[in-house]
Amino acid sequence: MTINCNGKLIDLSSPKVMGILNVTPDSFYDGGKYNSDATILNQTEKMLNDGATFIDVGAYSSRPNAAHINSDEELNRLIPILEILIKNFPEILISVDTFRSEIARKSIEVSACMINDISGGTLDENMFKTIGELKVPYVLMHIQGTPQNMHVKPSYTNVTQDILKYFSEKVLALRLEKVNDIILDVGFGFGKTLEHNYELLKNLSHFKTFDIPILTGVSRKSMLYKLLNTSAKEALNATSIANTIALQNGTSILRVHDVKEAMESIKIVEQVS
Repeated sequence: MTINCNGKLIDLSSPKVMGILNVTPDSFYDGGKYNSDATILNQTEKMLNDGATFIDVGAYSSRPNAAHINSDEELNRLIPILEILIKNFPEILISVDTFRSEIARKSIEVSACMINDISGGTLDENMFKTIGELKVPYVLMHIQGTPQNMHVKPSYTNVTQDILKYFSEKVLALRLEKVNDIILDVGFGFGKTLEHNYELLKNLSHFKTFDIPILTGVSRKSMLYKLLNTSAKEALNATSIANTIALQNGTSILRVHDVKEAMESIKIVEQVS
C-alpha cells in the first residue's frame, strides 16, 4: 500500500501517524492553543520529531455545535499557516482538513499534499471532481448530517453495513473521477452514538475488504472519555488503547494529538504481529 504525496511514495504497509494541528479557536481539545507563529512551529516541530509522517491542518472546527464559518474566514486562517509551515519545514507532508473544494484547491497550490474531507464529498458537490483534477490523496470520511446537527439522534439500520455501503458508492464515484489514492475513515464521533462508535471499532477490519488504507481518528474523543467518565484532557491512556485496537484491526494511519504515544502503540503492535 503506497500513496503519492508531492511525488514521494509513502509506504503504508507499516502504519504511519498523522499529527493534528488545529488553528481554530474552538476545537474540542486544543482550540485556541496554537494561535501564534511560535506555538504553531513549536508544536509542528515536536510532532515531526516524535515521528509524525503527516501534519493535518484544520481551520474549521467540526466539533458538535461549533460555529459555522464561511470559506473566506477558513482560507484566511489556513493559508498563512501553510506558508509558514512550508517555509520552515520544506519536506513536510501537509494534509488539509476541509470539506470545501475551493479550499482544497488553494491548499494544494500552497504545497499541501493531501485533503482530509470530513464530509466525504457530501457538503460540496465539486469536491470529487476537484480531487480528480488535483490528483492528490483523499481521505474519504463518513459523517451522518453536518457538524452542526450530527449529534442529534444519529440512526442506522446496521452501522457497519450502512457505512460499508456508503463507502462502496463513494469509492466508485471517486474512481470515475480518476482519483487513485483513497483513504477510508469511518468517522468516529461524526453522527454516531457511543454504541455505534464501539461497534465500528470492533468491526474495523471489515473495511479492509476495499483494499484501501484505513485512517482512524479517535484521539481524545468523547467516545473515550464519556465511557470512562473523565475528560478529553485525561483521555491519553484511553486513546492509546483504542489506537492499539484499531491497529490490530488493520488501520494504516493514526490521526492523533499525541504523536509519541501513537508511535509507541505502532511499535508494540508490530512487534507482536
